[in-house]
Amino acid sequence: MMRANLATAALLLTVSAQAWAGLELKGWLEWVHEVEMRVVENGVVDEVTVSAGQHVNKGDLLLRMDQREAKASLLQAKARVARARVGGEKAKRGLDRAQELFERGLIAVEELRDAELEQVAATAEEEAAKAAEAAAAVALERTELRAPFDGIVVTRNAWNGAVIYKTLQQEPLIVVAPDNQMLARALVTANVLRRFAPGERVQVRVNGSLRDASIYSRGVQSVRVELEGSVYYLDAIFDLRPNELLRPSETVQIITR
Repeated sequence: MMRANLATAALLLTVSAQAWAGLELKGWLEWVHEVEMRVVENGVVDEVTVSAGQHVNKGDLLLRMDQREAKASLLQAKARVARARVGGEKAKRGLDRAQELFERGLIAVEELRDAELEQVAATAEEEAAKAAEAAAAVALERTELRAPFDGIVVTRNAWNGAVIYKTLQQEPLIVVAPDNQMLARALVTANVLRRFAPGERVQVRVNGSLRDASIYSRGVQSVRVELEGSVYYLDAIFDLRPNELLRPSETVQIITR
């Protein structure tokens, strides 16, 4: 009797595994992630160099604000550094001279201390000027938006001449997403979700062809509740082929091996 029970259990496990191996989940495509880009200072858009759907490389210029004020501030900061450097050199020469005179007994210690204080103040002024220059350089950099990685421009919401307020940007000016990989996303119940492990190998059928893929993430928060129970996102990631044109919301299937 025990042997029969064991045989029956083994058969059920085999049938269950075979049924699970052929599971096909209907889903759709999504970008792996999107980066929403906004400017951090008020200003006027001077130039937008990209359009939606365009491929960009990391570091490519996407948008430039009017830079005249930022460039003027940087020049002013550089001039302050130059003046502070001259003042520092002058204070150092004064200290060296005061030290020599003090050692020869020609000035009092108070005069030497005054020269030392002038040297400290000059050094502090030079460091402050350098900090102001660095801040001005950052402000100039922030007048431009550049691609954070190789990818595709998903959205463009800025045009030449537009006035931008940093606190009133309800929509991002540019949205960029990686275009070397995509997600195949399906809605599954918790029981199905538990059957998958992160990194597990699966296949994705895209436009009739099968692609090797792996489980990228398993949903943590339920999307909604249906009669079968709560449903969650299950994501599989796969590589795009060179010059392949795939877009979010295209229908696909996730197939277990």
